[in-house]
Amino acid sequence: MKNSLIFFVYSLFCILFTHSNTASGQQTGEVKTSFRNDSVTVREEFNRYFENKHAKGDILILDLQNNKWFASDAKSVYVPALPASTFKIINLLIALESKVIADENQVVKWIGQTDTVKYGYRPDIYRDMTVKEAFEKSAGWVFVELSKKIGKKNYQHYLSLAGYGNADLSETDPDFWNFGNFGISPYNQVDFLRKLYLEQLPFEKRHMQTVKRVMLSNEYPDAEVHAKTGWTRIDGLNIGWWVGYIEKQKNTYLFATRLFQDRDRKDPGFGPSRKEITRAVLEELEFLNFSSPSAKTSTLIIQSHL
Repeated sequence: MKNSLIFFVYSLFCILFTHSNTASGQQTGEVKTSFRNDSVTVREEFNRYFENKHAKGDILILDLQNNKWFASDAKSVYVPALPASTFKIINLLIALESKVIADENQVVKWIGQTDTVKYGYRPDIYRDMTVKEAFEKSAGWVFVELSKKIGKKNYQHYLSLAGYGNADLSETDPDFWNFGNFGISPYNQVDFLRKLYLEQLPFEKRHMQTVKRVMLSNEYPDAEVHAKTGWTRIDGLNIGWWVGYIEKQKNTYLFATRLFQDRDRKDPGFGPSRKEITRAVLEELEFLNFSSPSAKTSTLIIQSHL
């Protein structure tokens, strides 16, 4: 797989490697910089959470009420990578807006087969299911079927409207969010989620509300998590994501966490690391407390699908 996105991904990997080495040994790394019209605090010490998982990566968090951004790196959060299953968020929105589906409860018929080399062997999803269940279980085949009905022309239109991704839909595979040149950065992810949460995207409000409802993955004692994981590969690297927002009392925290790891490690902890790193950073920022007994019980309920 030789394409332009590989160049960006490996450039990003080099940026993260250099910055994590620079940050090692530091107790704190607060640096003030700017994201377009926003102010961000760079906390390079967050990189230790990735290093502890034998991975490289970045995390970006927005404290919405106070408009405060926190990042592990000021440069890498602008570099795109394949969104993997996090694309299901906007994919569901586009399917609704384009009337490919009537609502999230529409049933998609099982196609009879899927490529287990590309997607692994997951017999629990090889059946008819609603789009909502497909989102929750990350049943990729359902969204590939929706992709075929939506078509590239409609994708170009709606992705442009939403300002989502790098607009490169040159991949011939209908699953262009897992394979090819399409990419999105952590900043773009959070910016899109902010507009979705505030219902400021140029889409019907009822469709945005549906997507937000489907994204609800777990309820904590005092917070709600609306999020989606993602996991794909490019050349010799695993790419993992966890993106979404958490509502707690009167505030909302939006986040995008992205990991890269050499596939040769065959690390069973790669999937769970996406959420574990995010939780650790949110705790360090004192935005949420996942350490209480009730919170620990709740976190076990969240399943790490693709």
